[in-house]
Amino acid sequence: MTRSAPSDPTARIDDALERVLPSAETAPERLHAAMRYSVLGGGKRIRPRLVHATGEVLGLDPAGLDAPAVAVECIHAYSLIHDDLPAMDDDALRRGRATTHIAYDAATAILAGDALQALAFEVLATDPGLDAHPAARAALLATLARAVGSRGMVGGQALDMASEGRAIDRDALEHVHALKTGALLRACVLMAADSHPALESAHRAALDRFATRIGLAFQVRDDVLDVDSSTAVLGKTQGADAAHDKATYPALLGLEAARAYADRLHAEAIEALAVFGEAGAPLRAIAAEIVRRDH
Repeated sequence: MTRSAPSDPTARIDDALERVLPSAETAPERLHAAMRYSVLGGGKRIRPRLVHATGEVLGLDPAGLDAPAVAVECIHAYSLIHDDLPAMDDDALRRGRATTHIAYDAATAILAGDALQALAFEVLATDPGLDAHPAARAALLATLARAVGSRGMVGGQALDMASEGRAIDRDALEHVHALKTGALLRACVLMAADSHPALESAHRAALDRFATRIGLAFQVRDDVLDVDSSTAVLGKTQGADAAHDKATYPALLGLEAARAYADRLHAEAIEALAVFGEAGAPLRAIAAEIVRRDH
């Protein structure tokens, strides 16, 4: 991915995604159309923007971060496709339109998710911008693989499904969400750190602390929005957590206490960035967006 791209991070990410996704006219056309539908159909792009924002904090060339940014968004899209399936959360609405299995069919949706996961690792393994940095490429691949496997996002999804209809304590709930939601958000920050040739260990630890706290804050805010927002604003079915009898922070702590916890996690994340001084502004901005968003 060496072509110049727009300076706006979201436009840059969308441009990069457009380039790596197979054309809907390429066989198998229906599968490729479903992949494009899932990836290019809107979204806040928080995860790839976190990659680029962390790179900005560290003074990295944005061109070297396009591959990890694309990879995490492909993984995120795959996770949403599978999360919405009838065997999982069985949702018909995502980003204000039909979920992939509704727009296409369940088999095509499963395959589209599978293909997007593979594409994420293909991008990291083959991007020419990483040719001169084999150690960084290996680190990026390992960081993403750890984040999305059975000890990361997929494991978190399994634990989340197993907790439906059961009373679990706060520690157990935190563990579920640290894996299901937090692991990929943490990987976004750490993949940018992997791309720094000589990052001080104290700076990497600070980024890890930031990512861990803001990743959990993201999920707490999601839980709150499922209670006090609307389907029209969310772009997905409001009240789905309660309908599935899921363990959530508002259910466990109460709505106001959950809001307060998100604020506390945000404050801890911002505190972790103190070591970067004013240079930490891009990550502070995304952290504020995460805890204040309405969808």
